[in-house]
Amino acid sequence: MASSPQSFNKRQRERAKKEKAALKRERRQSKPEDGEDTEGPLDEDALLERFRVLNERHAAGTVTAEDFEAERQEIFGLLGLGEA
Repeated sequence: MASSPQSFNKRQRERAKKEKAALKRERRQSKPEDGEDTEGPLDEDALLERFRVLNERHAAGTVTAEDFEAERQEIFGLLGLGEA
């Protein structure tokens, strides 16, 4: 028996929430502790790769429009291409 569209949509939302939580956890863990110096200039290639992955996840429907826009603005701000 096929599952209902509501069940599928709920699973999609739950998966997106888990992915978002994992990204937040990664960012939190990768932030330097107070007193630690950051490593000079930003790694532009890493930011562009992060943007590429974000675009792929958005196209696949695993990222909401709001989350996509927020992270896109953050990346662009770090790259100096827009407001952070």
